[in-house]
Amino acid sequence: MGVEWEAERERRAGLYPDSKAADPLQYYCLPQYIMKFGVIVFPGSNCDHDAFYAASQNLGQQAEFIWHSSSSLGAVDAVILPGGFAYGDYLRCGAIAKFSPVMQAVKRFAAEGGPVLGICNGFQVLVEAGLLPGALIRNRGLKFICKEVRLSVATVNSPFTNAAEAGQVLRVPIAHGEGCYFADEHTLDELEAEDRVAFRYVDNPNGSLRDIAGILSRERNVMGMMPHPERASDPLMGSSDGLVVFQSLLRAAVTA
Repeated sequence: MGVEWEAERERRAGLYPDSKAADPLQYYCLPQYIMKFGVIVFPGSNCDHDAFYAASQNLGQQAEFIWHSSSSLGAVDAVILPGGFAYGDYLRCGAIAKFSPVMQAVKRFAAEGGPVLGICNGFQVLVEAGLLPGALIRNRGLKFICKEVRLSVATVNSPFTNAAEAGQVLRVPIAHGEGCYFADEHTLDELEAEDRVAFRYVDNPNGSLRDIAGILSRERNVMGMMPHPERASDPLMGSSDGLVVFQSLLRAAVTA
């Protein structure tokens, strides 16, 4: 965030000792750039520009593309694995992408506490790479589904949902053929007990167990979700409900 912003935040906190009034996202005019997003690009990614636009234009922060062969993420504050069909989804969705050199850098970044967001195919890659538990299998009806769905915010205790309200319903699109979340009962119970279910489907479109649409890692800094928040971050798209995911990441960076 920079020394200058830290000093400015402390100065403003002194002016507004009330914690709510000191919330920089609601009451302050933030500097133009607080954080930088790194958007991973695999061969076959097709939502990388959507994610880039959501971070840079809708959220007003910096963003850059990171090619899959890179061994470093550079100076980024958050990483997005976007939707698409990495490596054509050959063998299994995400099964080849997990071997890309950049994934070693993503794993190191996550191990150091950096926030990592996997959207749709990005969620599948995170599961294949072992950064999240479970699996994404064929939809219950064995058909590709592309439509808007309603999501319920299951927890606000994460860097990806802290700007939302518990139980808030979001209108966000899905577009997947292998989006059915599956895990054994022990894993499902563990996710529930540790408050690691981030989003649930209000009307389950794909057969995901326990209506799970998004989950968190045990350390809570890695999240995967099948719906596309970046496609619902601009009013022109019919819904800007998904912007709350990116706003949450910015809030987490500002208040860290």
